[in-house]
Amino acid sequence: MHEASIPPGAGCYTAPEAARLLKIPVLNIRRWLGGYSYLRDGERVARPPLWTPQAPRRGRQIDLGFRDLVELRFIDAFLKAGLSLATIRKCLEHARHEVDDDRPFSTRRFQTDGRTIFFEGISKADDSAVLDLKNRQFVFKQVIARTFRDLDFENDAVARWRPWRGKQSIVIDPLRSFGQPIAAKFGVPTVTLFEAAAAEGSVERVASLYEVPVSIVRDAINFETELRAA
Repeated sequence: MHEASIPPGAGCYTAPEAARLLKIPVLNIRRWLGGYSYLRDGERVARPPLWTPQAPRRGRQIDLGFRDLVELRFIDAFLKAGLSLATIRKCLEHARHEVDDDRPFSTRRFQTDGRTIFFEGISKADDSAVLDLKNRQFVFKQVIARTFRDLDFENDAVARWRPWRGKQSIVIDPLRSFGQPIAAKFGVPTVTLFEAAAAEGSVERVASLYEVPVSIVRDAINFETELRAA
């Protein structure tokens, strides 16, 4: 983490930390938020970042805020649903205009009107592969509903993410612990509970030491174990 490089209350993640939480390759994050280029018909084509991260750029290093993290979840979900990055880029531009927010996917408006906004964006995209998907709008309705299911709102934007199967036990909140995963009601980082359990060899001992219920310690251990296995 680099707390000084990002506005207070925005959360703080390096690209590798974000990749770990999102379970996506760090190279994807660097390409999507750092821009990239490729050769086409012998000419180099440059693609700019999908958006400017919340954290100031420090040389080649990319740091992210919490809402960047949420937006990336949607980018990854739409890619897995079959859209090309070029089409997502055009839909993102349209959504920004409609929602009037540089990070439209992490807004309440997108939660309620996302399918309509997205397909208006698709209609502007020149991607023949989208045509079949456009006729199956329920696919994207499900993607949007599923991705919002473990997110909580405040002031019309996503404020918290419940990353462990949507349970209330673990939360990522940019206003707490710089947005690192913590035991929701107790504020103890999940990595602290995980490492303490490994050192103590007893879930019950860790629960007593940190005054956290055994069930919460187990959730933290399972959550951290799953992150490391991804």
